[in-house]
Amino acid sequence: MKMPDTIDQFLFAPCGMNCMVCYVHLKEKKPCSGCLGDDQHKPERCLNCSIKRCAKDKGHAYCYECPVFPCKQVKNLEKSYLKRYQVSLLANSRIVKEKGLEYFQNEERQKWACDCSGVISLHDRICSECKKETPR
Repeated sequence: MKMPDTIDQFLFAPCGMNCMVCYVHLKEKKPCSGCLGDDQHKPERCLNCSIKRCAKDKGHAYCYECPVFPCKQVKNLEKSYLKRYQVSLLANSRIVKEKGLEYFQNEERQKWACDCSGVISLHDRICSECKKETPR
């Protein structure tokens, strides 16, 4: 998958994850359309995400809109993402809240674009096009 000129708004998850760089979205066959996109080709863990359900039940698109942000669930996910992938979902959410989704997406395009114009996966740091691995 080539890095698009713009990242679809459905690819920013309530928790702060940029689904554009998720390995499930980057699959060559049957890519996921992102957390807020349709449910076709979405993994079971995403279909049953308690964070997404909580935000929706409270009438929020994003967790940062909630008065109790960051809640225990988001903090736990943050801890996991920091440890495993060196990415802060809380920082992502704060950037979107303060500077807007378009700003965040433009920054993410630069951060995760491979030299070949492919998209580097956050989860395994492998480019969707050239399959080159990028060090963390």
